[in-house]
Amino acid sequence: MSTLNLTLLTDLYELTMMQGYYKNQNRDVVVFDAFYRSNPCDGGYSVCAGLAQIIDYIENLHFGPDEIGYLRSLDLFDDDFLSSLSSFRFSGDIYAVPEGSLIFPREPLIKVIAPIMEAQLIETAILNILNHQSLIATKAARVCYAAQGDGVMEFGLRRAQGPDSGVYGARAAIIGGCRGTSNVLAGHLFDVPVLGTHAHSWIMSFPDEYTAFQKYASLYPAACILLVDTYDTLKSGVPNAIRVFSGMRDAGIPLTYYGIRMDSGDLAYLSKQVRKMLDDAGFPDAVISASNDLDEYLIESLKLQGATITSWGVGTNLITAKDNPAFGGVYKLAAIRDKNGAFQPKIKLSENIEKVTNPGNKTFYRIYDRNTEKIRADLICLADEHFDENDDLKLFDPNAPWKKTRLPGGSYTMREMLIPVIRNGKTVYRSPGVMEIREICNREKETIWDETKRFVNPQEIYVDLSQKLYDMKTALLNQMSAES
Repeated sequence: MSTLNLTLLTDLYELTMMQGYYKNQNRDVVVFDAFYRSNPCDGGYSVCAGLAQIIDYIENLHFGPDEIGYLRSLDLFDDDFLSSLSSFRFSGDIYAVPEGSLIFPREPLIKVIAPIMEAQLIETAILNILNHQSLIATKAARVCYAAQGDGVMEFGLRRAQGPDSGVYGARAAIIGGCRGTSNVLAGHLFDVPVLGTHAHSWIMSFPDEYTAFQKYASLYPAACILLVDTYDTLKSGVPNAIRVFSGMRDAGIPLTYYGIRMDSGDLAYLSKQVRKMLDDAGFPDAVISASNDLDEYLIESLKLQGATITSWGVGTNLITAKDNPAFGGVYKLAAIRDKNGAFQPKIKLSENIEKVTNPGNKTFYRIYDRNTEKIRADLICLADEHFDENDDLKLFDPNAPWKKTRLPGGSYTMREMLIPVIRNGKTVYRSPGVMEIREICNREKETIWDETKRFVNPQEIYVDLSQKLYDMKTALLNQMSAES
């Protein structure tokens, strides 16, 4: 599958529109924005992921003989258009939010400036990659927050919706905060830690549980996590594990990383009993890990119940984002460059207010409190706007413009979030490794208050419009209203 040409990973209408642009000799350079309208799981933030794969897709974008032959077989496309595709390459610019960044609704995560045929073709693949990985990275960040610093392992490959979802979902989960994955292919591709123990079948394949534990410990003494719930956790599994640990200690084998895993039962009650048994036997540093259909809500509940679990294996609910299985990213035309080189703003109207787009060639800035280094707001503005941190900054809610805040000059800092990744079709950005992106994300999560991280009714991070962009949007809305 690694050799698959992804150029046709697109919706048919992108190609029919491309032919329409070609036939009408439309070579306009346009601006498209990829953004989303609401956070998954009614959360207070999301995590941006997938940029490295988007760059790889753009770099390898081409129509080979097989792709052109297939399109010809559809009897939808003329020969002159198909012939032009043989030399197709992306020639435009792409700006993007770096992976691992926290993101919020309505702000442009990816900005494409390119001839309209090129910008139209890449819509579907960009959204496919961005939506999936951002969704799983966001879910992982929530799970890791619930774990309160305990290690979280992603191990949902067998429940993922296919190989790609399993592999890239594991990548995204680590970006969001997981310390490793059970997915060996993901470990190989992305140089991330692979983790795991053994299954119930290992225990059942031996004459008795103690022998199974003993054999496993002899093979992996430095990573000896024993699954104790095959028969009876408290009466059999834990006593046999303690017997093995005691034998290792008596033999002088270092107990570097060892403990037990539970995959069933009342995890809060069992973990407290297990902790007492291990402590009484002289193993206070033994790990207690747990799995069994965990998610952020169950982990949070177990923590409140005093569970003594210190390591969490999260599978199905993480790799599928089961309670919110889609990230609602969209891709909208925002501007068209005129003959004088200026971008003329375009706006999409809707009966739904949240679907009215922000027009123009834009960027956005993250505004931090200088003392706390926490995020105060994000400010979407036009790309040619400049700000001085020494000046007072007025912010207002674009949906309720009477709600205003003034930040005194010198009390805040600003960081432009969109960075150039492709210029004139050439990559100008090096994607960090996945573990480096994970550290970026962990630092990013420290820039918001716990009130924004909570799962119920989180505090919103405001995403405001600059006065210049707000005035442009208002003028376009008034103009279209007058014309209707």
